Amino acid sequence: MTLAQIFSYPFMQRALVAGTLVSLCAALLGVSLVLKRYSMIGDGLSHVSFGALAIAVALGITPLYFSIPVVILCAFFLLRMAGSSHWNSDAAVAAMSAASLAVGVLVISLTTGMTTDVDNYMFGSVLAMKESDVVLSVVLCGAVLVLFVLFYHKIFAVTFDESFSRATGVRVGRYNTLIAILTALTIVLGMRMMGAMLISSLVIFPALTAMRLFKSFRGVILCAACTSVVCFTAGLTASFFLSTPVGATVVVANLGVFLLSWVVSALRRR
Repeated sequence: MTLAQIFSYPFMQRALVAGTLVSLCAALLGVSLVLKRYSMIGDGLSHVSFGALAIAVALGITPLYFSIPVVILCAFFLLRMAGSSHWNSDAAVAAMSAASLAVGVLVISLTTGMTTDVDNYMFGSVLAMKESDVVLSVVLCGAVLVLFVLFYHKIFAVTFDESFSRATGVRVGRYNTLIAILTALTIVLGMRMMGAMLISSLVIFPALTAMRLFKSFRGVILCAACTSVVCFTAGLTASFFLSTPVGATVVVANLGVFLLSWVVSALRRR
């Protein structure tokens, strides 16, 4: 079966469009999050999203419309804590992750007839993508990309030196909030396909791979974006041939590229 035949299926077309956009957004934001040592926030937000989605399904509310504002509020809260010397941000992320998962599991256990749907959010499912999900993903991912490009220089400044940025008049809190909102949107949009347990890999792996190969911020950004899109497409295609879960296959593809970049980096140092 050729690639043209594989992507002639509507569900594969939906997965390719939405997944590519989410992967691109996750990679761009992931560079800033990793450099700011906030990478675990992505993992925490994915668990928050799972708990919110479970509650939404139980209440009969459209999951994405309910979970997006909840995850945005939690992202804002976590980033504020991470920037404060009075809080232990790692402990806050861990506590919020555990609590959100516990709430989600309790809601599932107390509600009948929703286990399969929530499992799709937990581990991801290419078949779970609907046309409405794709439309929402295109609109919101487009907004994420536009905002990232518009505020690229401010995000760059805040990422590398918050103190200097604040001294030069940059409203650091505003741009940290922007990063939090964009990250929350990306995490929620990627839940359908990658699942709560694996979506954070799209944030972390491309950034780590790019940092092994490039030193400049622009180079890392471009490499991470290309790596993320290529790994997602390869993982999606491989999952079709191997009949494996899309999320897990994409993560393995990202892991393989990261290990390859580690080898290349080691050879360069010699």
